[in-house]
Amino acid sequence: MRLLVATTNANKIREIRALLDGAGVDLVTLEAWPRIPAPEETGSTFDENARQKALYYAAATGELTVAEDSGLEIDALGGAPGVESARFGGAALPYADKFALIYERLRAAGRVDSSARFVCALALVRDGRVEFHTRGTVEGRIASAPSGTNGFGYDPIFLYPPYGCTLAQATAEQKAAVSHRGQAFRELRSYLQKS
Repeated sequence: MRLLVATTNANKIREIRALLDGAGVDLVTLEAWPRIPAPEETGSTFDENARQKALYYAAATGELTVAEDSGLEIDALGGAPGVESARFGGAALPYADKFALIYERLRAAGRVDSSARFVCALALVRDGRVEFHTRGTVEGRIASAPSGTNGFGYDPIFLYPPYGCTLAQATAEQKAAVSHRGQAFRELRSYLQKS
């Protein structure tokens, strides 16, 4: 069974390939359809954006399609950056600068070690309808300073207390075992194997 993973993020594709390895699906990516423009993400929640992207790319390609939307919610910042995680401070802003902006706002709020979570919502679309959807979350805190070179995105500032380190300090296997994306795609894997 072919499955289109509707993202151009190479880091996410690498994680998803590992999570779905052995699930009996032939993964294809948007590299096969370079002329399809990315849709505007207008949803106010991760779930809405995941559904919008999955429906859009499934209609554009005719493929069984999974799309996800994910990001970091920081309680002391009212849930920001949230669905704007990739665009926080500007889409082209390097993550080191995004981190600096977050720490500046946390210092202003007096909550540098705020509780936080990563969220991943995914939707699977077949024949124009959402056939399966789920969400994964991992709870943690904002680290006192960025640390670690594994992972990507906000991993260096996300402290996972049970490991006593950031997700960027954890191994790929440790991260996959607890991460928001790991949870969501393991549920998808189980669904695909049953259907």
